[in-house]
Amino acid sequence: MATDPTVKGTMTSPLLSRRNILLGGFAIAATATVAACTTPATGKAGMPSRTFGAPAPLSPSPSQRLVEKTLVAKPVSLDLGGRTVSTWAYDGTLPGPLVRATAGDFLRVSLDNQLPADTTIHWHGIRLRNAADGVPGLTQDPISSGTKYVYEFTAPDPGTYFFHPHVGVQLDRGLYAPMIIDDPNEAGDYDAEWIVVLDDWIDGTGTTPDDVLKKLIADGGPASSGGMGVMDHGSMGGMDHGSMGGMSMGTPPWGDAGDVTYPFFLINGKPPTDPDVLTAKPGQRIRLRVINAASDTIFTVTLGGHRLTITHSDGHAVEPTEVGAFYIGMGERYDAIVTLGDGVFPLVARPFGKTSGGQAIAVVRTGSGSAPAVDAAPAELSGQVLIGSQLRPAESAKLPDRAPDATVDLALQGSMKPYQWGMNGAKFGENEPLTVKAGQRLRINATNQTMMTHPLHLHGHTFALPSGLRKDTVLMAPMQSFAIDLDADNAGDWMIHCHNIYHAEAGMMIALEYAT
Repeated sequence: MATDPTVKGTMTSPLLSRRNILLGGFAIAATATVAACTTPATGKAGMPSRTFGAPAPLSPSPSQRLVEKTLVAKPVSLDLGGRTVSTWAYDGTLPGPLVRATAGDFLRVSLDNQLPADTTIHWHGIRLRNAADGVPGLTQDPISSGTKYVYEFTAPDPGTYFFHPHVGVQLDRGLYAPMIIDDPNEAGDYDAEWIVVLDDWIDGTGTTPDDVLKKLIADGGPASSGGMGVMDHGSMGGMDHGSMGGMSMGTPPWGDAGDVTYPFFLINGKPPTDPDVLTAKPGQRIRLRVINAASDTIFTVTLGGHRLTITHSDGHAVEPTEVGAFYIGMGERYDAIVTLGDGVFPLVARPFGKTSGGQAIAVVRTGSGSAPAVDAAPAELSGQVLIGSQLRPAESAKLPDRAPDATVDLALQGSMKPYQWGMNGAKFGENEPLTVKAGQRLRINATNQTMMTHPLHLHGHTFALPSGLRKDTVLMAPMQSFAIDLDADNAGDWMIHCHNIYHAEAGMMIALEYAT
């Protein structure tokens, strides 16, 4: 029998049991359908012109559980704390519906594209078969408006993931949703879990993400028009990185962290004026699964009055680390355990380096008291903040010791004037793919040659930092370098890119190809 992994509930329910999924208030109901047709921005990175046709249907093995789900991508109107915005979303909710399975399950997810544009789904962080990765021109044909597409794959690794399109800047609409792959061997030493999805929001506020990208490209740098603006990072003179001119370094540790000025920051689809609420009991242990689905924003996350114990990074176990606050970049995920105190507490996600749009906030209520102010500033934000790449891996998450068989260089490059971003000297479609042979341990010497922070994301694999920490997305500060190792155990053509969606769409992507 097929299983629908979507779980619904209410965040304000006082009844919590171990491993209960607290998702109510997670989605904003769609109130109307709108005709939100836009034209893709010009100047986008070139995509391969390969065609693939319909994927051959697969079947689960006799030992696999089948998990089935149907998603509908369509234009909708959503209520953001009393402001109605037109956008695109999955099943009319923000975030979209949870997809949940257990490691080793066979997933069959059908996407019904009712958008006025092509789309795909990328299963962010999942080591799945290449044909299901969702990159048009690289792994599949784009899904045309009015058509359906079926994704079939095995989810091999437990963890906290999410999914979103890999077409243009569609991620900066409402097209994202969480995906949880449970570990059948995990004891689950907590009372309940709370999935926390962070986002920066601009769609339907007088502009669209496509309009934002067009303006970035047209202006080649800073601008402000209507509710939309971009930040100035100085001039890099195209792809010439020999001189940074008089450009500001920005604020440590991330320098200039984003290009877009957002009017809203959301937690689980809700603004601070109408926050998501978790109702629990004092002393309960809660597993937080924090997902940064934003397109242009690094967040500093804290739960006021509490210490958090980080247990997983991008789905992989780490040595438990107690923190007051932590940074989370676009595309990153962190799991944490927290024992709740008695009272009312703000869960704050403060945008790094941005001074407009306020912050994202949710509320944890275990007792009486007034709701926190929308600009609540927990003391933890002023203390030490964890940089995720400094975590240490659990022994179970380490790659086996092995010297690299091959080494390649990867340079992240770009400029604001003109608005051009690329890798290894050119934008995607003009740069040479990285290559690897099946079975190799590949070392990628990655260097950020810009004055902006970039979340570097690898499809279809995980990689190990020099510490052994396993990741699929890592924040790279200005001028920072990492030697990252991966095992070439998943053949196909894969994408490596900056998970600032505007940088990626302007060219900061490169392919990783398996040599035959």
